[in-house]
Formats: sequence, structure tokens, C-alpha cells
Amino acid sequence: MVAELRDRIGSEVGKVVVGQRDVVDDIVAALAIGGHVLLEGVPGTAKTLLANAIARTLGLEFRRVQFTPDMLPSDLTGTMTLRGGELTFRPGPVFTNLLLADEINRTPPKTQAALLEAMQEHQVSVEGEPRALPDPFFVIATQNPIEYEGTYPLPEAQLDRFTMKIDVGYPDEAAEVSMIDLAHRGVQPAGLQNVARVASASDLLEARKLVDATSVSPEVSAYLVAVIRRTRDLPSVSLGASPRAAMHLLAASKAAARLGGRDFVTPDDVAQMARPVLRHRLILTPEAELERYRPDDAVGAALSSVPVPR
Repeated sequence: MVAELRDRIGSEVGKVVVGQRDVVDDIVAALAIGGHVLLEGVPGTAKTLLANAIARTLGLEFRRVQFTPDMLPSDLTGTMTLRGGELTFRPGPVFTNLLLADEINRTPPKTQAALLEAMQEHQVSVEGEPRALPDPFFVIATQNPIEYEGTYPLPEAQLDRFTMKIDVGYPDEAAEVSMIDLAHRGVQPAGLQNVARVASASDLLEARKLVDATSVSPEVSAYLVAVIRRTRDLPSVSLGASPRAAMHLLAASKAAARLGGRDFVTPDDVAQMARPVLRHRLILTPEAELERYRPDDAVGAALSSVPVPR
């Protein structure tokens, strides 16, 4: 059922976004475990369009927030307003099913903290009163990896709340030719209105139940934990993956198993999901960064140094 859901979503998203099927698969895996996603890529790689199209395929309420340096927490969570002589709550854009936090690292830490509560607790606090967010609630955030002037790098605590960080690169030549051949209205894609709803929030919740029921053998569990612990011992890493990262990698590996049509996790599922789940949770040493070492390289080193159970 989870693999079928992925195929239906991927087919519809492919009407407007070409050449990013692996990115779509990872996003579907994250949604199937109730996780949040950080998309990182240069401008013009269809990150916003991708999030919008996925929301359409699931029939989810979708809001986009363009994060800016002057944005206040109340701009996100909502405010108390005076209406008819009484104070009433006006919900902010966070009260939705799928929130696109565009260029999340351009807003100050105070606003980032308001989003952090929403991501972790599925609620926001306004005037000291907690207010529950809709269910399901997902955040897809974007950031530009090459422009840091005037930005506020996300603190490690918030990065750790994102289940996956997905790199969105340029499509290959064939995909880019296919993209050019798509229908457009001026510079706008004409096909977004044709993206049909092929699933629902209840389908996502059902997929989550199936993922949760996926079995994991003691050998695979030990392998996963060994990979996590190995990231803390690598000479190129000053801060390795946290215990929360292990739980997120376990959930993502279960989703990968279901996407592969299995009800059990294999070591290959763990290896497949290790990079998107761990790359944003590792802090490299200054020496490694000077040598242009990347977090993906560190994850690869951890995977290659841990024996694979057979």
C-alpha cells in the first residue's frame, strides 16, 4: 500500500516536476512516518513547486510562508485581535496540514523557535495558551546552500527535529529537456492545476500504521545503532548523531522497507536512508571542512566501517 501510494504521488508530481523522483520518494517516506523535511538546493530547482504539488496529490491544506529577517513569531502562529469588543484568536499560517517554510534560515531565532514548538509538539502557544495544530501536520522547509549573507543558521536543536535533509540538485539533461517541453503560461508551469488528488490524509495515517508494524530483527537494530555510534567516533566529526537520530533512522528505514514492498527492514534500507537522515545532524571538524569533506562523506565512512549483518 505504501509503495502504491508513492507511485501514485510520483506520477502526479511528475506532471510538473521532472527529474526529481528520488526526492519525491524520500518526501513520501518522511510523510509516512510523520516527519518533517528540509530541502536544500540552489534557486530554480522546483523546491516550492514540488511541495505544492505533493500537497495537491494528498488533498492537504497547503500554506507557504516566505521567511524574512523582519518576520515575528506572531506572523507565523497568529495573534489575538479585538472583534466586537472581544478578544478573539486569528490563526496564523502554521494552522495547516502542510506548511512550506521558504528560506527558513532567513528569519531570526525567535521565529525559528516558534516553528520548533510547532514541529515538535504539534501545537503553538499564543498568550500563554497552547493551541493544537491540525492532524496531520508537516513542515517542508527550504534553504539556499550558497547564499549565507543576512541569514540565521538553524540551531542544532531545530535541525535535529527535521527527519530528513534532502539535497535537491539539477536534473540531468534528458529530464531538463522534458521540463522545457512541459506546457507553460509565460514563465509559470501550466500543469499544476492538472495535478490530481490521488490520496488523502487518511491514506497517510494508514500508511503510518503499516510502517510502524514493520519488523526489525535484532541484528539489523544492532547494525543501525553501530552506524549511529560510529559517527561519534570519526576523526572528521566533532559532533555525531544523537539518540533521536537513531529513532528517526529506524522509522525512515521502516518506510524504505515498505516502499520496497517488504514488511521487514534490511541493512540496505538502513544504508539507503542514512544520508538523508544523518547529513544535517553531523558537525564536521574545521580541518575536515578545510579539506572540503562533506557530511555525506562522513556518513559513508561510518557505513563502510561497520560490518553488515548477513
